[in-house]
Amino acid sequence: MTKTTSAPYTSELAEALAPDVLERLVRYARIGTQSDRAHERSPSTPGQLELGQLLVDELRAIGLTDAAQDGNGFVTATLPGNVPGAPVIGLLAHLDTTPDETGAGVEPLVHRAYDGGTIELPRGGTVLDPERMPELTAKLGHDIVTASGDTLLGADDKAGIAEVMAAVAYLASHPDVLRATVRVAFTPDEEIGKGAFLFDIDGFGAECAYTFDGSEAGEFTDETFSAASADVTIHGIEVHPGMATGKLVNAARLAGRVLAALPQDRLTPESTSEREGFIHVHAVEATAGRATIRTIVRDFDDDLLAQHVALLRRTAEEIVATEPRARLEFKTEDQYPNMRTYLDEHPRVSAAAEEAIRREGFEPRRVPVRGGTDGSILSARGLPTPNIFTGGHEYHSRREWASVQDMASAAAVAVRLAGVWTEPAPG
Repeated sequence: MTKTTSAPYTSELAEALAPDVLERLVRYARIGTQSDRAHERSPSTPGQLELGQLLVDELRAIGLTDAAQDGNGFVTATLPGNVPGAPVIGLLAHLDTTPDETGAGVEPLVHRAYDGGTIELPRGGTVLDPERMPELTAKLGHDIVTASGDTLLGADDKAGIAEVMAAVAYLASHPDVLRATVRVAFTPDEEIGKGAFLFDIDGFGAECAYTFDGSEAGEFTDETFSAASADVTIHGIEVHPGMATGKLVNAARLAGRVLAALPQDRLTPESTSEREGFIHVHAVEATAGRATIRTIVRDFDDDLLAQHVALLRRTAEEIVATEPRARLEFKTEDQYPNMRTYLDEHPRVSAAAEEAIRREGFEPRRVPVRGGTDGSILSARGLPTPNIFTGGHEYHSRREWASVQDMASAAAVAVRLAGVWTEPAPG
């Protein structure tokens, strides 16, 4: 039953979970866990090991005595079920934050009982303006967590970690609540698309899993972009500029021409929405002698994804061909697939997520996500893993924020999932 209070909780369960979820997010957010694309080891940064070890200690304190962190940084633990014959399910969240925005020295702030106005953060001139954030407008009366304005918050995905931890702690302390066996996993390097390839699915031993890595309350995702990276490297000829006549081949200027020749009003993140894909230039490293354009390419349709990669390659080839002395390298790599291809084969997994969300007082909304999760890779590898909301917003930016009430609802959904899986399959 939904309970009406001065703060808009969806249920008594969510209200009970809220203090623990908030305390955990604030604690975890202070540990810097940015991943690093340049490092091949797992995890790519030591902060992920630090947070992982803290979680191992906390899981053991809860009573999950097998909690451990392996050599690649994966944290796993088991909460045994209390219903014979129920399947084993997984609850997952990722340890790292994006490498695209600083996550060092995070100082979380809690803005109690949001009044609907602008939230001005104390550092960096960062402002949360409800006029450009309709999701914030809808959180009147919620407790809003932000960073201090000069870092991201790290709710992506420390809100998810906090929710899984709070749910498991609740289940462990309420043995009367029916539950399937729950396997917990916290994974490294999700933001750079690496961690899930090293996950020991057989050793994990779950029939299915759920990542808590989404956004708006009530949403869940069983469809994501398919993703590739594509790097364009142009080799020029560097010469002292005072002696460059007829000799210099400027790779930086050629790279600029490639960028200018790419579509400007379509196929970019800022010009697309819903099911439209894009080519996103996220870094340019350039000197006169060598220039690299780093991109990520996305689409829900694999054929269209291939067309976008081909367009980028063709554009670069045409520009570089105008200077016969220049040389082009083009490197592309698949990153993750659209999980829908694999989850369609396991309809009960998504149906259970919908039912758990419904029991928490929401009408479930199936939302194709313009991004990816560990579940994209894990589903393709044989562990069906859709994604559930966390209550976080404005990810990968200093404007990142999360609703305490929505985080508590996500934790409650995790508790309810463990119960849904004790029941016979519908039909």
